[in-house]
Amino acid sequence: MTIPNQKAFDSILSMAQNMLRLAAERAQSPVTPEMIEKELTKLSIMMEDDFALVDRDALVDELIRRSSRTVGENATLSNGEDHVAWLDAERKKGWTYWQRYSEYMEARIPWTALDALDVATDEVLSQLEDPTREGAWDRRGLVVGHVQSGKTGNYTGLICKAADAGYKIIIVLAGLHNNLRAQTQIRLDEGFLGFATIADADELPAVGVGLIDKDMSVRPNAATNRSDKGDFNTAVAAKMNISPEQRPWLFVVKKNKTVLERLLHWIRNRVANHVDPETGRKLVTNLPLMVIDDESDHGSVDTGEDVVDEFGNPDLEHEPKTINRLIRSILHHFSRKAYVGYTATPFANIFIHDRGETQEHGPDLFPAAFITSLAAPSNYVGPGRVFGSASSTPEDLPLVRPLSDDEFQPWMPPRHKNGYRPRWQGDDRVPDSLAEAIRSFVYACAVRKLRGQGSKHSSMLIHVTRFTSVQNAVVNQVAEYVRDLKGRYTRGIELENLEASMRTEYQETFLPGMQGIRSALVEGGTLEDFSWADIRAVLPDVLSDIRVREINGTAKDALDYAENDGTGLKVIAIGGDKLARGLTLEGLCTSYFLRTARMYDTLMQMGRWFGYRDGYLDVCRLYTSQEMVEWFGHIADAAEELRQEFDNMVAAGATPKQFGLRVKSHSVLTVTSRAKMRNARAMQLTYSGDLLQTIVFPNRKDDITANFKATDRFINALGPSMDLNDQHFVPQGQKWNGHLWRDVPA
Repeated sequence: MTIPNQKAFDSILSMAQNMLRLAAERAQSPVTPEMIEKELTKLSIMMEDDFALVDRDALVDELIRRSSRTVGENATLSNGEDHVAWLDAERKKGWTYWQRYSEYMEARIPWTALDALDVATDEVLSQLEDPTREGAWDRRGLVVGHVQSGKTGNYTGLICKAADAGYKIIIVLAGLHNNLRAQTQIRLDEGFLGFATIADADELPAVGVGLIDKDMSVRPNAATNRSDKGDFNTAVAAKMNISPEQRPWLFVVKKNKTVLERLLHWIRNRVANHVDPETGRKLVTNLPLMVIDDESDHGSVDTGEDVVDEFGNPDLEHEPKTINRLIRSILHHFSRKAYVGYTATPFANIFIHDRGETQEHGPDLFPAAFITSLAAPSNYVGPGRVFGSASSTPEDLPLVRPLSDDEFQPWMPPRHKNGYRPRWQGDDRVPDSLAEAIRSFVYACAVRKLRGQGSKHSSMLIHVTRFTSVQNAVVNQVAEYVRDLKGRYTRGIELENLEASMRTEYQETFLPGMQGIRSALVEGGTLEDFSWADIRAVLPDVLSDIRVREINGTAKDALDYAENDGTGLKVIAIGGDKLARGLTLEGLCTSYFLRTARMYDTLMQMGRWFGYRDGYLDVCRLYTSQEMVEWFGHIADAAEELRQEFDNMVAAGATPKQFGLRVKSHSVLTVTSRAKMRNARAMQLTYSGDLLQTIVFPNRKDDITANFKATDRFINALGPSMDLNDQHFVPQGQKWNGHLWRDVPA
């Protein structure tokens, strides 16, 4: 099978998608396979040279899949105080940044998703203020997406539209780590700036949208670059002079005390153009500011104490936590500003105190103006589809391979210390369950190669410990196992038994698993199966391509997806918290995940395996402990309930302030860290309209004894019961036994 020439493939796809969209509108019907054939035939005449380079069947498959996507409705809670409606078709005329971004995204996402992106970004932008509006204004909101569902794509679109509308300074707060910030910068280079921000280069090459629109006069200014050390620094600041009539400026900075202090210092000393006569505060009145806070529940939520005095009024002496304080100060130095937090786990943001205001830092980051909940497209694989709900059984969860304790605990006990040395049956090697997971990743890469997706990235995630020294031991064991497999297949040494067992495993476990996932989770398009002989033929190549990388705060291994775009990186990434949060693993197929974090939002963020898996969902597998499967079931329920509650409040026309969230509590999990919840109060809820029943009890001796004693006390307090046969109605010849108490006080 030839790997399609990607550029030709993308341009045909983009054209075909637009033609189909028009054809479907004309016929007022959904896209049919006949329509796809008809439009492709037209294109094959118009774009003969490109057609010679691509696989027509692959085009048809991709178009069928894209045509079967649907996107639900977004929902917004908003507060219209001091807000002037402004965004209409007239105001959007001549917008260039959005136009080119929309064109850039055409080849990348189905048109239903592109339309949804247009609608969602309009919705958020319209909740912000018109940047040309005079006077002081301040809008703060929150956009709740789904984990790994394209939030970056959404806020890139929002940034393009905001720049078109006239926002002049755009600050993106991206993650807590360098590689996360650099990853975001690269995405914004492609989607908004249009050039690669390479450090110290004389010439900045056009990328992404810059290849669509080559007009240099519209290039925005970049204050940060894509290198690991490309964050905002004093040397850069010294060279920067901002004048208001110029093009917009983009800053991609990490949430780090030093970086934010530098930025604040520069704003105060180089950008401020006015001093408030009353407070003496330096202000920027000529440049409207937009702050995008990515993963806004992380690092930005104030976790200080004592926000209000004993009368419930804001305590102006109160010291918010550093990052939160700096973000608020930056906003506070602008008279016209908008702040938009993006998160998939809003559990922490909902508990921000809406009265945590100080004179120096201004109001807290509570989303007082609006909260928008984004709908997920139908091909999004979220927690509900991977883990079902708290009541799901393993048969309902085809992607998950639950591990019993004895399959991993002897190797990696839940409570181990730094410096622990993992051993399996006394040897320095991976446990059998992890070896199985690695083989499962090898099959996944082989199937993808045979499907013509060999040049796409494929990743495996191994997350079993937070200690870097222990991760290092795991890296060595995994690398040794992969080396052994590769050696046997490339040299044919001692291969017979291994090959026989892998053939059996593929035919009896992996292949039926693929079919099970397709029937349960895959809609539209056809994914083909391959025989063991097909798989066997590509195994030596696949094994030769696999790299084992360690990703943690100290390891130098970053994932160079961008550099390996043509060939596709096949990587087994082993790491801790850095992998768990924010860092996107492209083409994630297999995960081996043991973790004891007990907070909803941390666990949700570890859902690196949620997202889009078009064309290869059936080869994905998640290996994790039985306990994690149960916890995720509860979280999936809690997140679903949160959205349900949200929709109810939208229907009732409530404001964000009234959205006093009731997050389902759990006996083991805490909703978010205790510090972030210090403004949460336990509340008495009514269960009217809900049928709730406890059907699972902890099987622990102390709990059972306590329950037994409580029941005993209760029955004794009721006093003697009455004879059931002394009642008005006892059927003839029947004797009732049991206990009845009447007139019991409530």
